[in-house]
Amino acid sequence: MKKYKCRVCGHIYDPKEGDPKGNIKPGTPFEEIPDDWKCPICGASKGEFEPMD
Repeated sequence: MKKYKCRVCGHIYDPKEGDPKGNIKPGTPFEEIPDDWKCPICGASKGEFEPMD
């Protein structure tokens, strides 16, 4: 599973960790996160994230 990085603040979404604040369970791929999810650091939309190599 790929990690995704917020283009606004640099926060990295790691599927292994999920997003406990946003009720995203560990093991959730980025593609399965609801479209209305926001970056837990800066509040940017899901569309502001890009896949990391």
